[in-house]
Parts: sequence; structure tokens; C-alpha cells
Amino acid sequence: MTAYAIDPHALQDRIQKVLGAKARSVDVALGEVTAVVGADDYLAAAAALRDAPGAQFNQLMDLCGVDYSQYQDRVWQGPRFCVVLHLLSTTLNQRLRLKVFAPDDDAPRLPSVNDLWNAANWFEREAFDLYGIVFDGHPDLRRILTDYGFVGHPFRKDFPLSGHVEMQYDAAQRRVVYVPVSIEPREITPRIVREPGYGRAG
Repeated sequence: MTAYAIDPHALQDRIQKVLGAKARSVDVALGEVTAVVGADDYLAAAAALRDAPGAQFNQLMDLCGVDYSQYQDRVWQGPRFCVVLHLLSTTLNQRLRLKVFAPDDDAPRLPSVNDLWNAANWFEREAFDLYGIVFDGHPDLRRILTDYGFVGHPFRKDFPLSGHVEMQYDAAQRRVVYVPVSIEPREITPRIVREPGYGRAG
């Protein structure tokens, strides 16, 4: 059963017409439509998807970052960082996934869509905090989940599981300080204990 009130292939055709040359691809998979646009066309494409008569995606339901540096068991050939938006048209009862890749892996930057959908404010702050993606034009781009003094971006796949620093209370300074992580990285394998005769019909 599809989540759409209309046929996803009909929506695919409609989105292709709305985006025109701005669309790098518009695909249907598992009953859902995904459009990919380039970074240079991102703002114009987002505005068209919000305002065009056949689209009218008036609500941004979600925006998140993705780090493709390790993609399943394959070597990923494209840019490392992607931003994914989930859009909803309450007028036409249709949904769309919009993807855009940041062109620079070392300093990922994309325009902010906060002026189009103000729900993007906290979502973009979260993508900045966790992935280090900078959104140009955001009115208040700062960390939202980690502390202001936090080092790095914890959802990047090269970020160590134990982090870089930890907080401790320093009695001499009478304040909380950051110190290098003292935890030794290790992998824990669960120990399975079974009674004799486990699994045999008795």
C-alpha cells in the first residue's frame, strides 16, 4: 500500500515538470518519490517545490544530514555529505523526498531553506552540529544537541565512538573542565551461556 493519495509515477512526472533542468534525477522506489538536485539549484528548486501549482509542498517535515563515506559494503563514488528533506503538501496530499549533496567534502556548505520553511531552523542546526554541514544564510547557526565547547561532529563516520574529550569537575578550579578521553576503545562481544541439551526436543 502506498503512502500517496495519487499514483507515485504520476507524482514523479509532475515533479520532473516542476523542476525541469534543476532535477538531476526523479525516481520512484518502494512507492516513494525522491528528487535529487545540485547545490547550485537547491534554493530555486526548493522554492519551486513550495510554490508551483503541481507541487505546493507547504510543509517541511524533516531535514537531516547523511555521511556517505561508508555506504553499505560498497565504495561510494559521489560527494560525501548529503542533506535530505521530507516535504508534505497538505493541499494536494502528497509527499516528496528531496536530496542535495554538498560539493566540498572538506567544508560542506549549502544554502539555508529557513526563509522558505521556518521549520528548517532547528533541523539545520542539528545537521550542522552532528555532521558539520554549514547552512549559509541561517539566522542562528550554532550547536543544538552537543555542548558549545564540544569538539567535532559525532555523526560523521570517522568520529571515534568514545569522542575526543570528556567533562570532569575540577575541584581546584571549582568548575567543569574538558580533558582528553580516558576510556580505552574496545569491542565487547556478548557471552552466551546455554544449559546442556539446549534446543533439543525432550
